[in-house]
Amino acid sequence: MIFIIAAIAIPILLIIWQISIYNGLVTMRNRYKNAFSQIDVQLKRRYDLIPNLVETAKGYMKHERETLEAVIKARNQAVQVEKQVAADPSNADALGKLQKSEQQLSGVMSRFFALSESYPDLKANQNMMQITEELTSTENKISFARQAFNDSVMSYNTQREKFPNIIFANLYGFNEAPLFELDNPAEERQNVRVSFT
Repeated sequence: MIFIIAAIAIPILLIIWQISIYNGLVTMRNRYKNAFSQIDVQLKRRYDLIPNLVETAKGYMKHERETLEAVIKARNQAVQVEKQVAADPSNADALGKLQKSEQQLSGVMSRFFALSESYPDLKANQNMMQITEELTSTENKISFARQAFNDSVMSYNTQREKFPNIIFANLYGFNEAPLFELDNPAEERQNVRVSFT
């Protein structure tokens, strides 16, 4: 009788244990996808602010057409790549493309802000000051959201790699999630000057 109960109970406990591991991995995966959606919101806000910034600067920077066009081109490219990543934040290739497009956009924006320093009327423009303040705030929010995303990815990857979770993770297709890392940390950590005061 005890043998029959054990023969029934052990497989049931193993199934419950496997379900628990699976559900835990699903929960962790959904957390990091939600964390990316917070980055997504801030990136979209950033992408919306950039055309306003360029439009404000156009009247003052008539001779800097190439820089203005480069900003819009980099912004549009980043928007396209961001849409791919938003569809699947676990896609390492798409996330890598987003990182590169964001670095290109940041570089062009740095060049834009450096150039705009030579236009005193532009620096004094109230609309320009307001947009740059919003952009600075958005950049900070992107940094915090990126940190939260990386924390969520780290928790997911840690949970995924624990034994025996790794067996079930591989069995059910829970792949390692990529971090949103910086390609050039020294360059990225430098303060970008966006103040016109």
